Amino acid sequence: MWCLRFALTETATMAVTIKDIARATGKSITTVSRALHDYDDVSAETKQLVQRVAAEMGYTPNLWAQRLQKQRTDTIGLILPTQGPRLGDPFFGQLIAGVGDKAGEHSYDLLVSTQAPDADELAIYKRKVQGRQVDGFIIVRTRRQDLRIDYLRTVDVPFVVFGRTEGDLDYPFVDEDGTAGMEAVVEHLLRLGRRRIACIAPPAELMFAEHRLRGVQNALQRHGYPLEPDLMRRADLTQRGGLRAAQELLALPRRPDAIVACNDLMAFGAMSAAQKLGLVVGQDIAVTGFDDTPWAEHSHPPLTTVHQPIYEIGAMVCDMLIRILQGQTLEQQQILMEPRLVIRQSCGAA
Repeated sequence: MWCLRFALTETATMAVTIKDIARATGKSITTVSRALHDYDDVSAETKQLVQRVAAEMGYTPNLWAQRLQKQRTDTIGLILPTQGPRLGDPFFGQLIAGVGDKAGEHSYDLLVSTQAPDADELAIYKRKVQGRQVDGFIIVRTRRQDLRIDYLRTVDVPFVVFGRTEGDLDYPFVDEDGTAGMEAVVEHLLRLGRRRIACIAPPAELMFAEHRLRGVQNALQRHGYPLEPDLMRRADLTQRGGLRAAQELLALPRRPDAIVACNDLMAFGAMSAAQKLGLVVGQDIAVTGFDDTPWAEHSHPPLTTVHQPIYEIGAMVCDMLIRILQGQTLEQQQILMEPRLVIRQSCGAA
């Protein structure tokens, strides 16, 4: 587990203090402090004097002290459920950028940590809550039964989720309709004449895995081509995992004529597996992904995928959390976005 704080506000404390300003203006420390905070019981003349002298002396308020006094950190927590090296996943890069940019607009800091989704994961949340390191959390990569959400509800710490869980959805979230997205992928492949369609799905405990796998199954069943058990593999959302799963699929006596991967990285791995066997992706076999990460357009061949605006979603969940922290009422507590199929050469039709 590692942690990185992105300082998105100006938090440096200069050498000039309120005591220095009080000495320069001949006013008491209390008067100077109240003048700087624009209290009504300080005359306009005194406010003008104090603020002018403060500007001339280069005074910068100690935001950390103010936060401590107000019992808040103005910091948002984002704990990525992954191993450190996998932070290279473009999904996480876009997500952090979206959250961080929106946090910066509102003068919030972003505290980013990584922790593998194991027995120690919940302890990280508890330490940050009990240590009052953040004001609220953004939750990503939700599970069917998510202990992180259960814990934060128990201790009444604000959070917003990118994704959904099983059961009652009684919390604010943003998600994309993965079922509809994968249905669009399979319908397109069937129109192209592909019939033996395989699927590389994420680990079963991830809720979005269920949604995307359901989309594949729904579309195939509508056309009388149920997903055969030997044409389904699970992988860990990495390029290496997609490579290994595709190698198994391509070694079948009757190999598939299309591989539907549930994220772009696994799709890249599947294309590599096919190319290692001398197959031409887009002709001998179709490969598709999900997310439309920046690499998808520039892969060889360019990847057909489902567009998910990860940067925009990061900004949306961050904005929702900040509104909650500021005591505002959300106009829309739950947002389910419509997917968009992006057709490129990896499926044989651009």
